[in-house]
Amino acid sequence: MAAAFSSDGEVALRRTLHPAAAAPQGDKDEFYEVDRAAAFVRDGGFRKVALQFPDALLADAAAVAARMEEATGAEMYVLGDTTYGSCCVDEVAAEHASAGAVVHYGPACLSPCRKLPVLHVFGRQPLDVGHCAEVFRELYPERQSRVVVLSDVVYAHAMGELEKQLCHEYPNIIFSQLVCGDDPGPTLPGEVRQFGRRFCLEAVEELQDCSMFYVGAEGLALTSFMLTWNRCPFSSFDPVTGHGRRETLNVNRALMRRLYLVERARDARVVGILVGTLGVAGYLDVLQHLHQLVQRAGKRSYTLAVGKPNPTKLANFLEVDIFVLVACAQNSLLDSSDFYRPIVTPYELELACNPAREWTGNYLTDFRDLLPATFLESRSWRGLEQQLGKTTVSKAVQGRRGIAIAYEDEGREQS
Repeated sequence: MAAAFSSDGEVALRRTLHPAAAAPQGDKDEFYEVDRAAAFVRDGGFRKVALQFPDALLADAAAVAARMEEATGAEMYVLGDTTYGSCCVDEVAAEHASAGAVVHYGPACLSPCRKLPVLHVFGRQPLDVGHCAEVFRELYPERQSRVVVLSDVVYAHAMGELEKQLCHEYPNIIFSQLVCGDDPGPTLPGEVRQFGRRFCLEAVEELQDCSMFYVGAEGLALTSFMLTWNRCPFSSFDPVTGHGRRETLNVNRALMRRLYLVERARDARVVGILVGTLGVAGYLDVLQHLHQLVQRAGKRSYTLAVGKPNPTKLANFLEVDIFVLVACAQNSLLDSSDFYRPIVTPYELELACNPAREWTGNYLTDFRDLLPATFLESRSWRGLEQQLGKTTVSKAVQGRRGIAIAYEDEGREQS
């Protein structure tokens, strides 16, 4: 897990890349959805556009950029080595090229961005829908099973066909939908929105009563799902291997490891706040919140922007007792076993330093879930305060009568 986000330069130089493994097997225009991307550029009137590719698809970058320039007449800039995780939109690199928008290719965490318009092109990886449906039937022989189907974004294009094959047999099956960008409006009753996915439960249902079926390979996304929805049993189907299984990750053991890190954070005197994103909406608010949180707990903090963190970089800060990583939901769960000091998430630091925040069994990997508390703390009105010695003494007088929307004496005052 650490290598996905914190590999150092030596590892990158020695690594053998095999881009053909994830590259499109058929028509590149269809795989990269050139027509949809070109329409996005033309409709937005963008003259400079940044095309962000992960390592596995970088071999096709030049061809796709040339095809996009031919279809739109706009200038295309290829972003390769991203500032942080490749699943996040790299607005920093895009702004260096003065780009007006970003087309993000490949797997994505779907975290909302702050500044630039973004189009996600996940890449339509092949999925044997028929075989996937067969594996689902083997894992859930009871036709009344309540199951929520999640998928890696690269297989989202095939979920409609899978739903057609299963919905008649399983009346209680629920398919999640992707939400790219800002959430569309307020959350409805029974609606769940997390990790760029949304799905609705029946009024009598609770999420903990449902099972989860994930279509995709084992990775950070699945780990985040399992820790967050830790009361739900998980199964998965890997389209690459064609195998399905009941997930055996010991969630309780993983949570106990995270709670151990909370205790380490509680004992720490100096906290290093690592900036792991410059594009996810709300990251500045969370940085300010963490700084205030640490200060109120009687600790010192340093804010560090070191790019992709690795053990060598962080070993330079010997005075820091623990680090907290502000990153997207997928990259925040960094395995720090190879690091000199532990690395926790903003939620874990909140548990360690905020007495009002207690462990309820619901794990939060998205730092934006902490923002409502931040907003309440920043309000100018904080309730009644004693202000001893600062208030002029006066006789008691009769107050208003009635309710706030219409006091009994309001009409007389207005007349």
